[in-house]
Amino acid sequence: MTAQRGNSHKDADGFILVAVLWILIALAALTAIYSIYVSNTALALAVNDDAVRAESLVSASVELAAYQLLKVPAEQRPTRGAFNFRMGRANVAVDFRSEAARVDLNEAPKELLVGLFAALGAHPDDGGQYADRIIGWRTKPTTGGQDRESSLYQAAGLAYGPRGAPFVHVDELWLVLGLPPGLVERAMPLVTVFSGKAEVNVFDAAPEVVAALPGMTSERLNAFLAQRANMARGDAALAMLGPAKSSAATEASDAFRVAVSIAFDNGRRSSAEIVILIDEGSVPYRVLSWHSDIDMPSRSVARTGLGVQR
Repeated sequence: MTAQRGNSHKDADGFILVAVLWILIALAALTAIYSIYVSNTALALAVNDDAVRAESLVSASVELAAYQLLKVPAEQRPTRGAFNFRMGRANVAVDFRSEAARVDLNEAPKELLVGLFAALGAHPDDGGQYADRIIGWRTKPTTGGQDRESSLYQAAGLAYGPRGAPFVHVDELWLVLGLPPGLVERAMPLVTVFSGKAEVNVFDAAPEVVAALPGMTSERLNAFLAQRANMARGDAALAMLGPAKSSAATEASDAFRVAVSIAFDNGRRSSAEIVILIDEGSVPYRVLSWHSDIDMPSRSVARTGLGVQR
């Protein structure tokens, strides 16, 4: 009897020990889970904090760029500029430039579009077809006639047709029939829908855009690019372009692209591109397009719109 009782006590003690071990293991697991939760929560808060600060810094950059443009009379307004400032534990670099430095998809004549594609590596014959498709996309169909442009999209098996109206956003270029994706990707930094001008400002434009001017030669291009930083803007400078001067301009458009680069003290970075329209009416400027991002997972903001008032 005594032996049986001793065995019963040993079994009970063993059961209690196992139960305690399981409880300790469960508590350890809960502790680990809670630790991960706290870490993730802290990271999420840090992400949100940096994102909020980035948004505020971008807004401040846009306001300062608009001030730079509006503090002088319109006829003296700079076509581009740059500045830096420090705020909110971050260094901010801002560059602003008139959209006239880009080729306007809605206004550019065929010859300028062909020149742009040629400058980006396309064969001239192919460039002509690409230009035709862009013009076909933005052109309203003839009333009562056959819509030839739409029929091309149908024949290609596409579920959509051309807009038949001006480009609303440069991203529509990806939808234009027959344009190679690589060519579209290279063209993106060089085109706009906000300039409203058929000509381009050759003093602020990228070399590829200057090279796109109809009648431009490599000799004139190299000579102009080598000297334009020190040139006075005027007819004498445009004369260097020869026949290409017919598509060249020196003035800005009312739309400006503001590029913002933010470097936080914690090592994170953020960037943004905003297009604003300078308006000397009831509001100083309007936001036409807004895109910003921060180099952390799950934080990318893209906003576009027409006529968004600030």
